[in-house]
Amino acid sequence: MWWWVFPAALLIGAATWATSAWLLQDLGQLPIDKQISTRIEVARTALAAAAGVGAAVTLMLAVRRQRHQELATAHTTHDATERRVTELYTKAVEQLGNDQAPVRLGGLYALERLAQDTPALRQTIVDVVCAYLRMPYTPLREDRYEKVRVAQRNARTGISRSAANSSRDPEEELQVRLTAQRILTDHLRFQAPRRRWRQRHADHSARHWPDIHLDLVGATLINLDLSNCRFAEAKFAKATFTGHTLFHETTFTDTAWFNTASFADDVWFDGAVFTEAALFHSATFTRDVFFRNAAFTGDVRFNGASFECHAVFDEAVFSEGTDIRFDEVTGLEAAELDGVRLMPAAENTERVWPPSWREESGTDGWHTLRLAEAAEDASASGAAT
Repeated sequence: MWWWVFPAALLIGAATWATSAWLLQDLGQLPIDKQISTRIEVARTALAAAAGVGAAVTLMLAVRRQRHQELATAHTTHDATERRVTELYTKAVEQLGNDQAPVRLGGLYALERLAQDTPALRQTIVDVVCAYLRMPYTPLREDRYEKVRVAQRNARTGISRSAANSSRDPEEELQVRLTAQRILTDHLRFQAPRRRWRQRHADHSARHWPDIHLDLVGATLINLDLSNCRFAEAKFAKATFTGHTLFHETTFTDTAWFNTASFADDVWFDGAVFTEAALFHSATFTRDVFFRNAAFTGDVRFNGASFECHAVFDEAVFSEGTDIRFDEVTGLEAAELDGVRLMPAAENTERVWPPSWREESGTDGWHTLRLAEAAEDASASGAAT
């Protein structure tokens, strides 16, 4: 610890000697009566120089000590913050396992605030919320007399009220799940800040969590609204969507997995952008589905999908260099294809359309899609004229 004392003493001694030698080099040229006073002044000057060097060394040591103290304080503060974050995270996750819905809601809101304040934990917290939504859940049936029947059944079987309330109430669990979905959508929704002269707007993107990966494989999702959201890889394989599902103008910056997913009600992908692969193979669309103005810039897989109602692909765009597969798809015989645009297929790409669809060349270098019957009618009318 005291290794610096010896070098500092040498430095002070060297400064004293050098100053004295420099001032006394012409001492022999002075008269004898002035040499004594000159020696005294030289000694004073040398000591002053030594004091200055010592003060400089002391200042440097003080700065070094202050720096060490600041680093120690920063490390202590960082460790305390990390411990606090860990404690808050652990407590919030424990709350999610509570049987009481208000406690679970409190855990979700605590995780949301922690993720907003701690960007490094955002993906981890999103993973926790997604894991909660992946837990088995049966959607609530709309039967207002269900609680009465359950209470009567518990009374007949002798189950106490406290024991009956120990399990999770379906209505309360529905509210918890809707809150979990809302937390995800609120922070995945992106709106670019608008800048106008002499007018300041709040930066709506401040609440956006960028580059988030969603893993909702096998989840049961109710009235999910991810409109105007932006996220990276999204895994919805084997998920069950009940109620209206909205992906209006959603941007998928990585692969979108919807294979074997089930959509029980209407679903909108209007204006959605799939920058990587869009995988819908073996998906089931029970009600109407809309891909109006959707943009597919990666591989597209609808093979084996089932469309049981109306399908709309108006103004959809398929880019060059993408494999597109609609083989073994059912229910697209009456799909709407007005204004669909396709870049001509590049080499080593494969495009398989439903039997009822026809790909035709356009006048502007793009291709388009038509239903087979419409294409035959158009060619017949052209031949007649």
